[in-house]
Amino acid sequence: MSTTTSTASLYGGASTRRVTVRDIGRAKEHGERWPMLTAYDALTARIFDEAGIPVLLVGDSAANVVYGYDTTVPVTVDELLPLTASVARSTKRAMIVGDLPFGSYQASPEQALTTAARFMKEGGAQAVKLEGGRRVVRQVETLVAAGIPVMGHLGLTPQSVNTLGGYRVQGRGEAGADLLADAKELEHAGAFAVVLECVPTDLAATVTEQLSIPTIGIGAGAVTDAQVLVWQDMAGLSPHVAKFVKTFADLNASLTEAAKSFAEEVVAGTFPDKEHSYSS
Repeated sequence: MSTTTSTASLYGGASTRRVTVRDIGRAKEHGERWPMLTAYDALTARIFDEAGIPVLLVGDSAANVVYGYDTTVPVTVDELLPLTASVARSTKRAMIVGDLPFGSYQASPEQALTTAARFMKEGGAQAVKLEGGRRVVRQVETLVAAGIPVMGHLGLTPQSVNTLGGYRVQGRGEAGADLLADAKELEHAGAFAVVLECVPTDLAATVTEQLSIPTIGIGAGAVTDAQVLVWQDMAGLSPHVAKFVKTFADLNASLTEAAKSFAEEVVAGTFPDKEHSYSS
């Protein structure tokens, strides 16, 4: 057996094969931290893949950043599948995770399997993500038994924003024990990783220590095994971001300046010039 796959780092690895759940589990064993970003289109997915990002999530956050909804609740399977397929087609190495949207898996394990199968078959995803703890354990078990890798999601679960009373930190006080119990149930059901969103750092540290599967933080401090952000938040395109978001670029300013420069040259009649025109 080649030693390349067992020693290569998860972030920025040279292998062109798809990252697998075994690779992600091995990173946890080796204490290797790794990044995850969202992606919703071919161009940005290709850039992130070539940058070495090992996992790309086609998140239901597309509801906000692609479709313009106020929350993630309205987005549908049929709206997310074309985005998932475009990301899968344009990447070579990153594991593509499809986010199961609200209403597409909660009713029953059978509904979850039908939806997840579409993300695998039509979307080209290698895994799916769903929100919730013990209430979705049967769904997780069914999907894993069918050969579909499942990423869990605990803490602030945006699909449940109406019952959570808004976008608030979760797991404080006694609620932390419930979240830890949910995480352990997801692991026992076969989930290969779990997202911890908007939870206290000390709770995230406890969950990370007690699970053998990787934790992926978003607003959970630097103690988790991995970190994820919505790429538009990370790159400075979103007008409003949460406290936990750090912007690593200002694409809003760059695109605004580019649009203004284009418009000014059009109005002045200087674009297109001879260099950008065809001759007979």
